[in-house]
Amino acid sequence: MRNKYYTSRDPIKNYFPLPNEVFALGLSPGALAVYSYLMYIEDRMTYQCHASYRTIGSAVNMSPNTVRKYVAELVERGLIKTERTTIITQDGRKQNGSLLYTLLPIQLPIQQFYEQKLAKLDAECEQERIRKRLEAFQQAQQKNACPPA
Repeated sequence: MRNKYYTSRDPIKNYFPLPNEVFALGLSPGALAVYSYLMYIEDRMTYQCHASYRTIGSAVNMSPNTVRKYVAELVERGLIKTERTTIITQDGRKQNGSLLYTLLPIQLPIQQFYEQKLAKLDAECEQERIRKRLEAFQQAQQKNACPPA
C-alpha cells in the first residue's frame, strides 16, 4: 500500500537546483544564503533576476548593507554579475532601478578556486625544497669549517 501522507513532488515547481560545487568554494554562510536566494528567484531561461538589497535582506534575514557585502563577495568570486538598471517614472523622470543579477556558470569559479589551491601548494612545496637545500648547505659549511686553533 502506498503511503498517502506524502504529496507528489514536482521538481520543477517546488524546488530550485543548487550546484554541489558551491559548497567546495569556501563561501561564507551569508554569501551562500544570498547566492541560494538569487538562484531561487532567477529566471531559468535567462539566468537573470531583479532584486533590491532590501528584498534579498528580508528573505535571508540580513540588513541591506550586509547583503551588499555578500553580493560583492559573489561578484569577486565570479559567481554572479551585477548591472545597474534605470526606470522612467510616470512623470518622465529617470531613476535608478534595482540591480540586475546574472548568475554565471559555475565551472569557471570552480576552476579558478582549484588553480589557486594548486598554486598555493606549489609555493609551499618550493619553500620546503628551498628550506631543505639551505639546511644541507649549512651542514656542509659546518663540516668544511676550520677548527679553532
